[in-house]
Amino acid sequence: MDMEATLDRAAGQCAARGAQLTPLRRQVLRLVLAAEQPMGAYALLDRLREERGVAAPPTVYRALDFLLEQGLIHKLERLNAFLPCVEAGHAHAGHDHQHQFLICGTCGATTELTDHAVAHALEAAAARAGFKPGRMTVEVEGVCARCSQPAGA
Repeated sequence: MDMEATLDRAAGQCAARGAQLTPLRRQVLRLVLAAEQPMGAYALLDRLREERGVAAPPTVYRALDFLLEQGLIHKLERLNAFLPCVEAGHAHAGHDHQHQFLICGTCGATTELTDHAVAHALEAAAARAGFKPGRMTVEVEGVCARCSQPAGA
C-alpha cells in the first residue's frame, strides 16, 4: 500500500465533504493504517506521544471520532479497538456500508468482509421481525487460517 497516496485520497474525500484532514488527524490515520492489528485508543496515544512528544487522550478521541464519521476507520466494539476501513481512501468510501469482521482470538488478526449476502440476510431477518436496523456491524470471533494450521505444517 502506498501510504501517502492513501492519505492523500482520504484528505480529498474529507475535503469533498467540507471536512479537513488536519495534520493530527492524518497522523492518527497513518498510525491506524500502519498497525498490523486493531489498536486501542491508548496504544494510539502512546505511539502519538512517541512521534509528537505531547498528546492527550481527548485529542486522540476527537481524531478517532472524526475518522469514524468520515468512514475512514472502524471501531471493533468487542475489542474497543480501531482498524482502517478496507475502502479507506477510495472515492466511494465513507458511505454507510455494512461491516462484517472476522477476529482471530489467538493472534488478533482481523479481516473486514464486504459480503452483501450477509447484509441482505440480516436486513431481511430484521424486516420480518418488524425491526428497522440502523448501523449493522457483525463481529465474529474464532481462529484464523494461519492459527488453525497444525504446528510444523
